[in-house]
Amino acid sequence: MKSDARQILEHAVSKVPQVTFGFWVVKIAGTTLGETGGDWVTMSLNLGYLIGSAIFAVIFIGLVSGQIKAERFHPSLYWATIVATTTLGTTMADFFDRSMGVGYPGGVAIVSALLLASLAIWYKVEGSVSVQSITTPKAEWFYWITILFSQTLGTALGDWVAGSDRGGLGLGYEYGALIFGGGLAIVAGLYFWKRISHTLLFWAAFILTRPLGATLGDFLDKPVADGGLHVSRLYASVILLVFIVACVMLIPQRPATRTKPVRASGTYGGAPEGY
Repeated sequence: MKSDARQILEHAVSKVPQVTFGFWVVKIAGTTLGETGGDWVTMSLNLGYLIGSAIFAVIFIGLVSGQIKAERFHPSLYWATIVATTTLGTTMADFFDRSMGVGYPGGVAIVSALLLASLAIWYKVEGSVSVQSITTPKAEWFYWITILFSQTLGTALGDWVAGSDRGGLGLGYEYGALIFGGGLAIVAGLYFWKRISHTLLFWAAFILTRPLGATLGDFLDKPVADGGLHVSRLYASVILLVFIVACVMLIPQRPATRTKPVRASGTYGGAPEGY
């Protein structure tokens, strides 16, 4: 019979994929799909940001519930939930920035506060915000809510840097993508500097992939006059979805493993492989 510590360890690693180069490829594609898909529902279908957010919130809650009930890591379920956070993050950020009239800087401030609050509460309740701390349904909810706010913040940051209205910096989609791509490259380089927390670097990279995907998505579907390619949001979303499905099927998807044993107290002594 397996020990309680061993059962906890298997529960944790079974829900989290190894963070590899393929992980980030799918993550960036998923964030780009979140931008084009969210804009298609709210703008192309003219449902608005509030209704669009409500639709994606229902999908998000349903997928997270399924993810929590799952007994092991299911790549398709995990990535579907990630995409749900990106689409909901897109519509939520747009609702803050535009419908509430606070502008891009205001939206960044609001969502930053939500993200910090989520991390602070998660840390206070669970004692850690590291992925290896996900051993209970409560911790999983913290994980996915934090991911949702990180996606929303990434959208707000991307719009703030690229947009020229609502207090935006007006750097354009191409320069915005270069800035966030460069930031992501710096984080990747710092990963090998052992003095820096891998948990901190993981969340920094997770946040930075979102504005990178957001600016790429805007570059695809915005009008040429606004610096985009004016690709149909629906067509762009379908192409991105096919690409993601292909990546999930072709790139090995394995649950994260650990490099250090579980402590006697039941807490984790190290980070999962790739974190």
